[in-house]
Amino acid sequence: MAASRARPAKAKPASPRAAKARLPIDNSVGYQIRVAHRMLQRYRQQLVEPHGVTSGMWFFLRVLWDEDGLTQRELSRRVGTMEPTTLLALRAMERKGLIRRVRNGGDRRKVNVFLTPKGRALEAKLLPLAKDVVNTAVAGFSQREVATLLAMLKRIQGNLADVAAGESDELA
Repeated sequence: MAASRARPAKAKPASPRAAKARLPIDNSVGYQIRVAHRMLQRYRQQLVEPHGVTSGMWFFLRVLWDEDGLTQRELSRRVGTMEPTTLLALRAMERKGLIRRVRNGGDRRKVNVFLTPKGRALEAKLLPLAKDVVNTAVAGFSQREVATLLAMLKRIQGNLADVAAGESDELA
């Protein structure tokens, strides 16, 4: 009788799930930013909604409080929305009496967006609420930690903007 040779055990194939690169959500920068962003939005919306401002309107108001009179296209770029989305939001804001749209005198194809007195008055009511949301979010952080957080977030944005710019260059 021949001596049996021990065969090496066959490795079990890895499950498809195990074969994928693992990135626990606790270690995912993108996931953590998304969750924090959603929580900030939800809390801010709870505070501003009683004033008749939707989440979509908030971002346009925020930009117009700093730069009143932008064109619809400029406003769309600042807020980061597609122009059809911007147009829908602006129509709703116009119906509520928060903005007025005016055909540009120098270029009739352009429409400039201006706050009405009612839209401007919301700044004094809503901006302090937004500051409360941010202060709640960074409670217990030192000023230096907040500055560091902001600097890191801006670097992330810059890194991603560079990649996006590179992609659009390749398409040209």
